[in-house]
Amino acid sequence: MTATDTYSGAFGLDYERPLILLEKQIAELEEQADPDRSAVGLASDMNLGSEIRKLRQSHTAMLKKIYKNLSGWQTVQCARHPGRPQSSDYIQSFVKDFTELHGDRCFGDDEAIVTGFGRIGQHKVMLIAHRKGTDTKSRLACNFGMAHPEGYRKALLKMRLAEKFMIPVVVLIDTPGAYPGIEAEQRGQAEAIAQNLREMSRLRTPIISVIISEGASGGALGLGVADRVAMMQYSWYSVISPEGCSGILWKQASAANNLAAANALKLTASDNLRLGTITDMIEEPLGGAHRNLSAAADRLEKYLIQTLRELKRFKIDNLVNKRYQRLRHIGEVVER
Repeated sequence: MTATDTYSGAFGLDYERPLILLEKQIAELEEQADPDRSAVGLASDMNLGSEIRKLRQSHTAMLKKIYKNLSGWQTVQCARHPGRPQSSDYIQSFVKDFTELHGDRCFGDDEAIVTGFGRIGQHKVMLIAHRKGTDTKSRLACNFGMAHPEGYRKALLKMRLAEKFMIPVVVLIDTPGAYPGIEAEQRGQAEAIAQNLREMSRLRTPIISVIISEGASGGALGLGVADRVAMMQYSWYSVISPEGCSGILWKQASAANNLAAANALKLTASDNLRLGTITDMIEEPLGGAHRNLSAAADRLEKYLIQTLRELKRFKIDNLVNKRYQRLRHIGEVVER
């Protein structure tokens, strides 16, 4: 399923069940509306219209209440919604003249990471993004967004190309983690990610990284060293998934354990912003990006344009130094 401009409700999250019931009632009443504009039909339509308005008001109020108090685990569920916009949706929405670049000049082309030149507003950028796929065939080809070493080497090669031409780098992160299979380890998964961490920390061009849905472990961190690191409001960013944490700590990834792990990991955008792991949070449309792709894309585009404009004002030496200082302060403990 791909993201659409209007939420279809075909897939429901557990905590959205009351909303889905209301949406069904509204849809049924709208179908009953009589198109015949006779006196009787008009009166009937007016009564139905009044009822529909009341239900829509209740729906909006319930939507605000639910999404104002999402738990960590509910945020993870929202980030995994199959209708949630992916990097390909955002690229189609606001990246103009996108030209994809392939391969790492070492092993091959990893489809889990897409790279290429494009324009965001008036800014020429090198875009790097995780790609999960939208159907069974493309998901298998993209390995569900879990990149191999050649994906990270491809990203680094393109970042160095951007540095050569003084073009900013924009990264969209959406991954459940780097691929942990034996073939990935044989080709140097850890080394490839480590290389990215080192080189991105000193790359002499502006870098913006945005977690648009999932940001798990080294798979996300391998593209997450930047001058500005932002998260979409209902995305998550953590050293491990709640299920992985539950399996390690309690030997079972049950619903209760996943909830406890998600809360303990402090993986939401607001948690990461408070802890200083990220620099910005991008608010999503009411009810999450899966309910309104165009509004979510518009907010992300505006954030990127504004941030690119700000970063371009810095001298490159100052920019790299500020990036280094920001990274050094992550995890800093102040004794009182």
